[in-house]
Amino acid sequence: MVSTGLRIGEAARRTGLSAPSIRHYEREGLLPEPVRSDSRYRLYGESDLHRLRFIRLCRAMDMSLDEVRTLLGLDLENKADCLAARRTLDAHLGHVRQRLSELRALEHDLRALRDRCDGNGDHCHIIEALHQAADEAVAATPRGGLPRHV
Repeated sequence: MVSTGLRIGEAARRTGLSAPSIRHYEREGLLPEPVRSDSRYRLYGESDLHRLRFIRLCRAMDMSLDEVRTLLGLDLENKADCLAARRTLDAHLGHVRQRLSELRALEHDLRALRDRCDGNGDHCHIIEALHQAADEAVAATPRGGLPRHV
């Protein structure tokens, strides 16, 4: 009879993750399949909780599941793995820099849009510009898809 370990609700509480997120990380292979109680409840030990906290930290830094998977697979004692961790973070920094550039462009576009109307005219130039941009974006992109900022 297996009864040691924490059930998923308690593991969620102790890691700051939701139960669905924990199940998702299991399906993604980031967390090994847990031991099951005789009643088939998932049971998590301290190493599982640590791994879940590690995943949560990486995800809070906006790392992809593949980046997290790579980092989880590395050995902190192996020098080659240290270089692999560095390469993973360098690649992630590249993605972050690209998103920052996209966010700056979005901020510029939003300010320009806001500046089109001060609320004193006979109609709203912001809404007018949004309608016009929506029509132009659909006409300019294949299959009617709209560009995504971030």
